[in-house]
Amino acid sequence: MTTPYPFTAVVGQDDLRLALLLNAVSPAVGGVLVRGEKGTAKSTAVRALSALLPDVDVVAGCRFSCAPQTPDPACPDGPHEPGTGAARAARMVELPVGASEDRLVGALDIERALAEGVKAFEPGLLADAHRGILYVDEVNLLHDHLVDLLLDAAAMGASYVEREGVSVRHAARFLLVGTMNPEEGELRPQLLDRFGLTVEVAASREPDQRVEVVKRRLAYDDDPEGFAGRWAEDEAAVRARIVAARALLPRVRLGDGVLRQIAATCAAFEVDGMRADIVMARTATALAAWAGREDVLAEDVRQAALLALPHRRRRNPFDAPGLDEDKLDETLDEFGDDHDGGDDDPGPDGGGGGGVPPQDQGPDAPADGGAPAPDEASDGGQPQGTGAAEQQPVRAAEPFRTKVLSVPGLGDGAAGRRSRARTEHGRTTGSRRPRGTLTKLHLAATVQAAAPHQRARGRAGRGLVVRRDDLRQATREGREGNLVLFVVDASGSMAARKRMGAVKGAVLSLLLDAYQRRDKVGLVTFRGSAADVALPPTSSVDAAAARLESLPTGGRTPLATGLLKAHEVLRIERLRDPARRPLVVVVTDGRATGGPEPVALAGRAARLFAAEGVASVVVDCETGPVRLGLAGQLAGELGGTAVTLDELRADSIAGLVRNVRAGHERKVA
Repeated sequence: MTTPYPFTAVVGQDDLRLALLLNAVSPAVGGVLVRGEKGTAKSTAVRALSALLPDVDVVAGCRFSCAPQTPDPACPDGPHEPGTGAARAARMVELPVGASEDRLVGALDIERALAEGVKAFEPGLLADAHRGILYVDEVNLLHDHLVDLLLDAAAMGASYVEREGVSVRHAARFLLVGTMNPEEGELRPQLLDRFGLTVEVAASREPDQRVEVVKRRLAYDDDPEGFAGRWAEDEAAVRARIVAARALLPRVRLGDGVLRQIAATCAAFEVDGMRADIVMARTATALAAWAGREDVLAEDVRQAALLALPHRRRRNPFDAPGLDEDKLDETLDEFGDDHDGGDDDPGPDGGGGGGVPPQDQGPDAPADGGAPAPDEASDGGQPQGTGAAEQQPVRAAEPFRTKVLSVPGLGDGAAGRRSRARTEHGRTTGSRRPRGTLTKLHLAATVQAAAPHQRARGRAGRGLVVRRDDLRQATREGREGNLVLFVVDASGSMAARKRMGAVKGAVLSLLLDAYQRRDKVGLVTFRGSAADVALPPTSSVDAAAARLESLPTGGRTPLATGLLKAHEVLRIERLRDPARRPLVVVVTDGRATGGPEPVALAGRAARLFAAEGVASVVVDCETGPVRLGLAGQLAGELGGTAVTLDELRADSIAGLVRNVRAGHERKVA
C-alpha cells in the first residue's frame, strides 16, 4: 500500500487545510469544494486528510458500515442487534468521473431477482463511503446522471436502488469533497450549493515557499515511509486536536447575537435559500471548537462567511467567485453585539478565528492575478485596410435568453440538454440485447424473449425461468451536449462601439445557454490577415467569456481564413471526441476583404462544412437601412441558417425554437 503524503507536510494552502479540518471536526458542515489551477496540491491534501480522521466502530461483517450502537434498521445486511463492534480506519472512497451508475449506487442481480425474487445486491461506492469521505477529483466533469444520484444521496442521507419493482435502501452519509480546475468547466448550481465550503487555491508566488514545496516533494518521492515518519509527531498532534474538538463541539454556544450576524451577512450578500445560514452557523461553531473555545466570536463568523458564501452568491457562471471583505466587515460591525459571543480570548492559535495547524514554514501569499477591467473603446469603427488601427476591447451588452439552437438527427454524445440523442436516461423508445453490463432492463421485452422457452426449460412453478440471453436493454432517447464552436468576426467592419458591444452580448448569451445545456465551447476569431483559436474546445464557458471580453477589433475581414481555421479545429476535435456533434455559430456581417476574390474564397471554405454535414448558424450582425444580405448568402453556402441579432432572442416574434439544418438534410428534403 502506498504511503500517503502527510497532511501537515503540505506547504501553505492555509484556507484549504482549514476547510478540510473543519469538516473533520464537524461533518455536518457539508464538505468542501476545492477550486484552483493544476499542480496546487488539491488532491494531495484531500487524500492526506483521511489519515487524520478518527477510527469508526462498525458492525462486524456489515458491508454498509452500520454503527453497532445504532444500526440501520433497513440495512440490507441486517437486521443487526445493538452491541459492540470492530474499529476500523475511516475510508476515503474515490468516485471516478467516468464511473457507471451501477458502480456508484450498487447493482442488483436482475436474473435472480426475476427468477427467484432474491434481492441479491452488490454495494456501490455510496455504501463504501458511508461514515467516511467521498472524494471526486475533477468533479465538474462528472456526468449529469451521477450528479443527480449524488444530490439525492446528499439530501436524504440514503441511497435508493429501484429496478422493476425490486427495491433496496441503505444509509449513505458521507463527507463530500470535490476538486476542480475552473478552466475545464463549472458545476451545476444544484451540486455547487451542496458543498458546505469552497476554497480557491493557487500556487505561491513566493520563491522561498516554492523551493520548500519542491524539497519536500523530492524527499517524499525518494523515501515515502521515511518522509512520513519525520512528520508522524505532527500528524499525531493534529489527529488528537481533531478528537478534542469533536468532544468540545456539543458544548460550543451559538448566541443570538452571532446568529443575527450570520443572518445579516447572508441577507447582505443576497444568497439564495437558507442553506448558507445553516452552513455558516455550523462552520462558526466548528471554528470555535477547533480553537478550543466554547463561545463563537465575530472572527469565527467572518471566517465562516469567507468559506461558505463565495460560491453561493454567483448568479451566472461568468461572475467571479469571492466576497467584498469591506462590505463583510461593515455588516458584522453593524450587527455586532458586544454582550454576546463570550470573551475575546484569542484561543490556542493566537487569533480570534479558528486558525490552522502549526507549520514550520512562511505564510502563503499567492498573487491575486486579477487583471483590471478593459477600458471602453471610443465610438466609431475603423476603415478596412491593412493599416487600420486596432480598437480597444469594448464591454459586452447585457446577456439575454436565446432561442434553442440544436443539431438535427439523433446523436450518441455525452449527456446534456441541447440535441436529441440515444442516452442512458430519458424516455424509453425500444429494446436491444445488452452490450456488456445490463444497466436498464426492458421488462416487457425480457419476458417476451423468455416466454417461448418455458416448456423447454422445464418450468414447473409460478416463477419465470430467465436466462441471460433473454435479458433486454432498454433503449432511451434524451438530450446530448454538443461542441458549440463560435467563429467571431473581429474586423474593422464590426468595430463600431455599440455594434461590437451588441455582438459580444449576443455571443455571451449563447455562451450562457451553452453552459446551461452542458456543451463544450470553442472560440475562433478573425481580423486583419489571420485567424486565431482564442480558446480551444473546452467545458469552461467562463474562460470563453473572458477571452471574448478582451477581444480587440480592427483591420480587414479574412472570412475564409476564419472558416478554414474553424474547420481545422473541428477536424482535430473529431479525433479527440468523435461522439460529440458540432454546431458552428458564425458571428459576422458576411463581408469579406483582403486577397483576390475574398467572397468566392469564403464561399468555397463554407462549402467544406456543408459537404461534411456540419450543423451551422450565421448570426447576421449587419445593421443600417441598406443591407447587402451577405450573411444570408454565407448561411446558404454553409448549408445552415441565418438569424439576426433580434431574432436570436427567445422572446422575439420570429418563433420560440429554431432548429439548425445541415446541408445534406435540406437537399434530401
